[in-house]
Amino acid sequence: MSLDALLVFAAALFVAAAAPGPGIAALVARVLGRGTGGAVAFTTGLALGDVVWLAVAVAGLSALAQSFHTVFLVLKYAGAAYLLVLAWKLWTAPAAPAGSGEAPRPDPSWRLFLAGLAVTLGNPKVMVFYLALVPNLIDVASITPLGFAELAAVLLAVLAVVFGSYILLAARARRLLASPRAVRAVNRTTGAVMAGAAVAVATR
Repeated sequence: MSLDALLVFAAALFVAAAAPGPGIAALVARVLGRGTGGAVAFTTGLALGDVVWLAVAVAGLSALAQSFHTVFLVLKYAGAAYLLVLAWKLWTAPAAPAGSGEAPRPDPSWRLFLAGLAVTLGNPKVMVFYLALVPNLIDVASITPLGFAELAAVLLAVLAVVFGSYILLAARARRLLASPRAVRAVNRTTGAVMAGAAVAVATR
């Protein structure tokens, strides 16, 4: 693909990905409440979901995606349900300051990965970006396998920057918490944010 087309795609994706949505809200809430453990697994799931939607857009399968509406609904509600589980864990987590050695037991990486994947696959914001906007940004009909690989590489690089920035900012904010009272407040606030992200995913 041409450099211009890749830059246009990267710029549009950066703006769309950096805008807070259910996935970003869930990621930040989790890092604030539980630290960076599991963040890589969760963001890998989020990013793979984007790659799936990019493949659907490039293959021109918008109509087919609509025919699998029930499958995406199941994924959406599964992702929302697991976000609610994570929200409950955050709400009820021990009020232990970061670095106190009393960190709660981490969630299995495979569950976090699947949760991230389900959130992206069931997120209408992501669907609209790839199925409606991307075909207007680049000529998807002329994309070769090499072109798709280039787009996917750009996608993963942009998402790594966006997710990494949010993780670093949330982790830095978490380290400022020094009292159990502050930790409890953050746990409950981030639990509420996570629950809000679950509701946003389920109702859109």
